[in-house]
Amino acid sequence: MTRKITRDEIIELLATGAPVQFVETLRAEHFEQGHLPGAVHIHFEEVDERAPELLADKDALIVTYCSNTACQNSRIAAEKLAKLGYSNVRRYEEGKQDWTDAGLDLEVMAL
Repeated sequence: MTRKITRDEIIELLATGAPVQFVETLRAEHFEQGHLPGAVHIHFEEVDERAPELLADKDALIVTYCSNTACQNSRIAAEKLAKLGYSNVRRYEEGKQDWTDAGLDLEVMAL
């Protein structure tokens, strides 16, 4: 079972310069509308296929997230990643809603 991570813990990690790989687990159109800084997109149903190409380091800190606590995508994706051998996976279950509610910016894909 993977562990949760809070927004405050994420902000602290980013402030120290610790490498964090965010993985948005929503559909592509939601990712394109805005995502956490530096995030990659892997829909929770595509983890088995896409993780090996997008997440090369199985020991890196990977944080999965989706929209909010009602969404289970981040939990499902985190568990799939753990089963694939990723050793440091955390779930930001409060997701994008919590991030933006705190006044933090999302990145938007350039067209």
